[in-house]
Amino acid sequence: MARILITGSAQGLGRAAATSLLDDGHQVVVHARGTHRASSLTDLVDRGAVVVVGDLASTQQTRELADQVNQLGRMDTIIHNAGIYGDRDRHPTPERHPRTLTVNTLAPYLLTGLIHRPDRLIYLTSDMHTSGDDSLNDLDWTSRRWNGTQAYCDSKLFVTALALAVAHRWPDVISHAVDPGWVPPAWAAHPPPTTSNKATSPKPGSPSTTAPTPPAVVRSGTTTDQPPPRPLPAAAAFRIDFSSSWPR
Repeated sequence: MARILITGSAQGLGRAAATSLLDDGHQVVVHARGTHRASSLTDLVDRGAVVVVGDLASTQQTRELADQVNQLGRMDTIIHNAGIYGDRDRHPTPERHPRTLTVNTLAPYLLTGLIHRPDRLIYLTSDMHTSGDDSLNDLDWTSRRWNGTQAYCDSKLFVTALALAVAHRWPDVISHAVDPGWVPPAWAAHPPPTTSNKATSPKPGSPSTTAPTPPAVVRSGTTTDQPPPRPLPAAAAFRIDFSSSWPR
């Protein structure tokens, strides 16, 4: 039995993963961005899940969320599932960053550094990361016209790079970026007109999430979309200063 934190668990893939992991007998910590969202998790709490609350668009609340998780004890696995897609405007956060960048990239980075180190880290990415811009120019989108799709692509490139950086920096931690394929969000009535790899994506709660040694993934620092896992050259080339310290 593993203790697993899933960010963004109030609906969608995060909630499905939490439900599946509870079915398998694991201890699950679910996350909602506010108390209004946490109320939708009552059925999971009744089954033994623990709720933590914090808006990942706020650096202060992200730090407070890390404190809540640490007070529960060390996690075996953390699944960084929460994400933003399709913002039509920058929606600047209290720190003046675009919300997409903050939730999809900066929050996972902060939580990685602030939460007690688990055995396994899983970062949800997207095949759209291949269209990300690794130049690091104008990350806050203050000198160019906002493009929500490009900002999303960039954020998924960055979080994929983070997963690979963690694997490099912490060899004792299994770190992967996982593309779950097309998972219809709450606002989507129909899937996009492209071929989905959903059928071949890891099932929430599968051994790739919980087993000591994942059967299909034999080394840390890979990105999984369709079996077998493959390294991502674009993300591997992303410039990261491995000598820098994690946030305090």
